[in-house]
Amino acid sequence: MKIINKKFDREYEALEKYEAGIVLTGDEVKSLRNGGLRLENAFVKVVGNNVFLMNAEIAHYKFAKMAGYDLKRSRKLLLHKDEITRLRTKLQSTRGLTVAPISCYNKSSLIKCEIALVRARKEIGTKKYEKQKDLEREKDKEVREYLKQ
Repeated sequence: MKIINKKFDREYEALEKYEAGIVLTGDEVKSLRNGGLRLENAFVKVVGNNVFLMNAEIAHYKFAKMAGYDLKRSRKLLLHKDEITRLRTKLQSTRGLTVAPISCYNKSSLIKCEIALVRARKEIGTKKYEKQKDLEREKDKEVREYLKQ
């Protein structure tokens, strides 16, 4: 199971990547293993010595109790202290940086969330990125057509 933030590459330029554990309840884990996670509008917030995944939407597990379940509650991410201090100092020292989730996946029996220190792409940067992706697609298509002949 691997759930990817589809908007990440288009909107952000990754500077540093981190692997973090995530604190979940039992029914959230089961829902996540069924693919019930959306990271499109999610972001990461550093508060003191804690890091939180905000606005990530984990769907309700159909066999769990529905009473009081919040889809978009903030979830704590587990990082080492030196990683948290490195993130906090870079966010405070450099303007225009933020932390965004890239993907969520399971590593043996654990659920991990890959996050990155990112810089937002400007509109010109996104157009260049899309143009580059289109050129790569055209090259791949030409190679496939050539190999068919």
